[in-house]
Amino acid sequence: MSEAAPQDLPYKLIATDLDGTLLRSDDTVSERTRAALATATGAGAAHIVVTGRSVPWTKHILDDLDYRGLAVCGQGAQVYHAGEHRLLTSVTLDRQLATLALAKIEAEVGPLLLAASRDGLDGEVLVGPGYRVHDGPLPYQPIRDAADLWAAPLNKVYVQHPTLSDDELADTARRIAGGLVGVVMAGEGIVEILPLGLTKATGLSLAARRLGFRAADTLAFGDMPNDIPMFAWAAHSVAMANAHEELKAIADEVTSSNDEDGIALVLERLLG
Repeated sequence: MSEAAPQDLPYKLIATDLDGTLLRSDDTVSERTRAALATATGAGAAHIVVTGRSVPWTKHILDDLDYRGLAVCGQGAQVYHAGEHRLLTSVTLDRQLATLALAKIEAEVGPLLLAASRDGLDGEVLVGPGYRVHDGPLPYQPIRDAADLWAAPLNKVYVQHPTLSDDELADTARRIAGGLVGVVMAGEGIVEILPLGLTKATGLSLAARRLGFRAADTLAFGDMPNDIPMFAWAAHSVAMANAHEELKAIADEVTSSNDEDGIALVLERLLG
């Protein structure tokens, strides 16, 4: 098989989510997927990571991949230059609006469990009383008083509820407070309160413009409802087999799971 030339690639920008998409369940990237991305970039495409994780929870993965380009982090709030280890843009949450939104939500559903991601290259993730944290290597700082969450600028607030499912909580929060803040469901146990209007598409469009690309140039991969705006923006969207049904419903195609080299399968087909 001859090596694909740049003009053979139908898309010039490959946007991949991290968790549940580029990363396998053990938080690694398979050699097959690494090779497919390397072949695609060698053939003239650019790869850009677009993740809900903020920069402090993303940069070690990018370093491991020897990723030197731009990354969109924090649900679009941050554009990060991985090669230079610096933030190019950062959008913070209006804390007064966020506290008002949470008060409105709690007035209907009762007390919420809270965590928050602070702004900046080294911003901490603060976890309030009762908030359930996923086991794993990502660092966080427990706090006793939820009021401490608001002491410094934030990218986002995480919310959980004792009895409501993630989808129920996100739908309820959006209905009650959607005029004040953005609300996304980004993974199991991960419902986020964001600046109003901020999405992965916001950050991706900004980063793509810096790189000289457009929506028409973009192939996007994802697995959760927070990827819906990115899918709507991109020319072609691919949901993983393990994706949320809401995302599969609007995707242009569904590939294999993140543990079965779903990204590689699509890229190999396009490069074949």
